Amino acid sequence: MSPRDLLQALDQPALDAIHRRSLLTTQQWSDADLATVRSLARTLAAFDRAGLSTALCPAELAWAVFFDQSTRTKSAWGGAAARLGMHPVIVEGSSTQVSHGETAVETGAMLGMNAHAMGIRHDLILGEGNTFIRDVTRGIDEYLDATDDPRSVPVVNLQCDVDHPTQTMADLMWLEEMFGDLAEKKIAVSWAYSPSYAKPLSVPQGLVTLLTRFGAQVTLAHPPGYQLIDDCLDDARSNASNGGSFRVVDDMDEAFRDADIVYPKSWGAYDLMLERVAANAAGDTAELAEIEKRALARNAKHTDWICDEDKMSLTAAGEALYLHCLPADIGSEVSPGVMDRYKVDVARQANYKVYAIMALLAGAKVPNLKPRLTEMAGEASR
Repeated sequence: MSPRDLLQALDQPALDAIHRRSLLTTQQWSDADLATVRSLARTLAAFDRAGLSTALCPAELAWAVFFDQSTRTKSAWGGAAARLGMHPVIVEGSSTQVSHGETAVETGAMLGMNAHAMGIRHDLILGEGNTFIRDVTRGIDEYLDATDDPRSVPVVNLQCDVDHPTQTMADLMWLEEMFGDLAEKKIAVSWAYSPSYAKPLSVPQGLVTLLTRFGAQVTLAHPPGYQLIDDCLDDARSNASNGGSFRVVDDMDEAFRDADIVYPKSWGAYDLMLERVAANAAGDTAELAEIEKRALARNAKHTDWICDEDKMSLTAAGEALYLHCLPADIGSEVSPGVMDRYKVDVARQANYKVYAIMALLAGAKVPNLKPRLTEMAGEASR
């Protein structure tokens, strides 16, 4: 569809419902509000690809703080902010005063004094990341209220210990492009072997809680000991009761059998991820390194959990769509042949993240957004 056709389909009252909103988990947003974000993201993507300006927030500051490594999400945040006319600033968490005792609430107040939007990645320690992001949000809101500052400073979760909402929203948009309606589609979200590091649980947790909302038949597969957070599993089961299904198995082959979509992704063993909590709180870097060694040794017991040609042959007609949030451990999580076959697809999947973030920022920041976009489209046609 053309930018103008997509623009006409936007509903201003629906856009009003996401105005001044922060996204901390997808589970806390309604189906309707998530649909509005995706519709807006597709519209902004069409504007961008047509060369139409979307500089809706000129001279505003978009801060992002990363307490973990990132390539795609940093790029998406910077690209989204720049396309909206904002100035993106991306800093490492180690460069803040958090390690010196500054609280998340204080950090929020300090950054909120000047920022117009905030993104945060804090994903490695269970029980800490999402709490930190919520406290930063509280610090920003309390500062704005105390100073009668009318600015809106939305916070976007760029991955925490619970969810990775911009990733899973991008994944959902890619699946909708490829399949349209996800009802009755069989989706395998599976653990896969990684020799690199004990990865966070948030991507599979975000996937099973989000995709079960759309009538899909979602199967989560992992070896014993790699379970996800109970609250996320409960949410997935509850969401699936509205028309889809959700089950957990301990066999990758079973999950892949007749699947339309597969998402094999490594994450850390649950008990070892819990051990990280105490070691991190004590600042015991030696123990954290030892836990990491034990995590990789545990992973090495399951090297057969790889998305290879044999696994893909089990899927629907042997043609399931392969997804990954990237970077994938090629030769461990996925065979070189499978990755080569789907390398363009996973790049297109990743590209949706910039537009998901654009939609979250524009929806939260810009009042009367549909008329503003209509005006910009009209100016471009003169």
